[in-house]
Amino acid sequence: MVEPRSENRLALEGGVWHQISPKYVTVQLISTGSFLVLVIAATLVLTLLMHQLWAWIPGGILTVILTWTLVILPRQARSIGYQLRADDLVFRRGILWQRFVAVPYGRMQLIDITHGPLDRGFGIAQLKFVTAAAATGVVIPGLEQSTAETLRDHLVAVAEARRTGL
Repeated sequence: MVEPRSENRLALEGGVWHQISPKYVTVQLISTGSFLVLVIAATLVLTLLMHQLWAWIPGGILTVILTWTLVILPRQARSIGYQLRADDLVFRRGILWQRFVAVPYGRMQLIDITHGPLDRGFGIAQLKFVTAAAATGVVIPGLEQSTAETLRDHLVAVAEARRTGL
């Protein structure tokens, strides 16, 4: 994936940004595309077979929203990344509403790996960080399964070392 290069993008100096797997885009396209097909099918059944013309309004709105989501999905995926620094992990995401979150290693309480059926089929997973601050809510989606496991093990080891003061 190509790194976003906007002049207006919030930036951190130094370090290497890691991006998510391109498989994440494929999984999201399948998931959102399937939902779009269901919305179109339900709209057509309601309007053509049951003569419920009101169904064009919500069906049309949902179709436009889902189509727009499919169009911007690759760009959204390029905006997701993380950086391992000396004292924390920095996570970023977002195109219009950019979000940077720094999670100190010593504050990490739980690192969870989750993956749904599509994720398992494509070999990707999500890494979720739980800290004492409930508002942190960092989830790194679309990591390769092996990368997620290696990153989890590394972060647990570093977090334990930080908490014990080593």
